[in-house]
Amino acid sequence: MSKFKEWRAGYLFALPALAYMLFFVGYPIIDNIRLSLLDVNVMNLVNGDQPFVGFDNYTKLFREGALVKVLQNTLVFTMMCIALQFVVGLAFALLFQLSFRFSQRLRGLVMISWLLPATITAMMFKFMFGSGGIINDVLLRLHLIQAPIEWLVERHTAMFTVILANTWIGIPFNMILLTTALTTIPKDIYESAAIDGANVLQRFFRITLPQLKSAILSLLVLGFIYTFKVFDIVLIITNGGPVNSTQMMSTFAYKLSFDQFQYSQGAAVANVMFLVLLVVGFVYMRLLNREERS
Repeated sequence: MSKFKEWRAGYLFALPALAYMLFFVGYPIIDNIRLSLLDVNVMNLVNGDQPFVGFDNYTKLFREGALVKVLQNTLVFTMMCIALQFVVGLAFALLFQLSFRFSQRLRGLVMISWLLPATITAMMFKFMFGSGGIINDVLLRLHLIQAPIEWLVERHTAMFTVILANTWIGIPFNMILLTTALTTIPKDIYESAAIDGANVLQRFFRITLPQLKSAILSLLVLGFIYTFKVFDIVLIITNGGPVNSTQMMSTFAYKLSFDQFQYSQGAAVANVMFLVLLVVGFVYMRLLNREERS
């Protein structure tokens, strides 16, 4: 009887969270799948006929090539941001592990980019990289360029700008997680390796990186999820332009739904995005379980 009471109490405590997830997460996902299988637009949204079209919305988006291009943009953006955030974040984490003057204050300054709202950061980068912004002004004063660069108008420089903005936001997150993981590595290991003659690079590749394996795995997967669904940064800086060169999955779904009023196609894009993140989440859980067993 006592075990039954514990079982019942556990489910009763979990019931509010389960109800919340079903209503605010489960229902929107199911309704979005339903919406993607219909033909819903601004003309038939309220009282019109909403015919069932099956997977036509998905096939149309892939056939026209728009979704493939947007998916490529999102993957390039995500991979570049993750790589830059991780490398710079790891460098900062290793730097602030050292004892030197003002290390705590400098670490606090690095955290500012993470604490600022993303919209503020996006507006800052939009003004900085505008034709009359401070970036062009500095480059002109240093005689590195002869004329202002249209950073947000050219396709490659526009992608570079949004990658830089998102990387600037994500560096502190990487730094904090890696700093926390570094504190769990026993100092005795480094001392023993130094006595045995291991240099700095050998200690880094033979001790630090292997000990950070679990933290790096979690960081890369979380970084992929957070970056893949980026929205506000791209929307404010470039709005997906020029010529969809910085259009991401999230901004493309928003554009289809609220600019072109093709709600079913927007739902289809959102579902593809959800599927990609779901696969990444399952892969992460498998790798995490394997790591725990080992």
